[in-house]
Amino acid sequence: MGTLFADLHIHTTFSDGTFSPAECIKYAQKIGLTTVSITDHDTTDGLPEAINEGSKRGIEVIPGIELSAEVKNSYQQELHILGYFINWENGAFQQKLELFAKTREQRAYQILEKLKNLGITLDEKRLFEIAGIGIIGRLHFARALVEKKIVKNNQEAFYKYLGEGKPAYVPKFRLLPVEAIKMILKVGGIPILAHPHFNKINFNFIKSLIKSGLKGIEVWHTSHSAEESKQLKKMTDKLGVLSTGGSDCHGPMPGVPAIMGRVKVPYSAVIKLKEYKNSLTENQDKIFE
Repeated sequence: MGTLFADLHIHTTFSDGTFSPAECIKYAQKIGLTTVSITDHDTTDGLPEAINEGSKRGIEVIPGIELSAEVKNSYQQELHILGYFINWENGAFQQKLELFAKTREQRAYQILEKLKNLGITLDEKRLFEIAGIGIIGRLHFARALVEKKIVKNNQEAFYKYLGEGKPAYVPKFRLLPVEAIKMILKVGGIPILAHPHFNKINFNFIKSLIKSGLKGIEVWHTSHSAEESKQLKKMTDKLGVLSTGGSDCHGPMPGVPAIMGRVKVPYSAVIKLKEYKNSLTENQDKIFE
């Protein structure tokens, strides 16, 4: 048996990806991955399909999610908390996620209005067709702007209109980091800080998150250089927390292939996640108190 690799950060059409959950699993099999985690933004609706397809194809699927959080006293600084091995069917958990979906839809209408004030009128029906079954987000707006030839690509859409501080930007509903961590812990999950490179999170802040229940850091990610990943691995070792990683794949885009598997996450990271999850089993009743 050769070296085993995983990709623990993948999005589907149920949030802002272009692959359906089944297509994600098929692609994972094609490129030789052994384990994936579906981590859609603020939703678990794609998990049943992914798990079912994984069982057919011999691909291990770790149930996951990516929650958005906002750093207190920091001007709209956002960070993301990944949750692995979550009890995603928990009723209270799903009620909270339904609230996220409703606020995302309200936000979509606010963005539409801001674009209209800029002289850009998007067809509402077409926008929601692009979003499909997923929770609507800025990437869907970017695709609509590209389709209408307002911009050349998604990056230009964010740079000109949709990015933070740009004229059509509307912040989404976010938890505080501690709230996101506790939300994952309450459903037996393992909270992990996603792509710290994006947010320039400092060491002391990460230590404070660990005190609040954070269990690890996403060490390997497409935004991290080899040197950054090396330093982050040293950090997780020093702090005694888990190391995870993934491509943050959103599926193929026009002219751009899917990046799934581009980041080589060692299977040893999956083993350590499982070991930690198993260690929680004995204390599961306490977690749900």
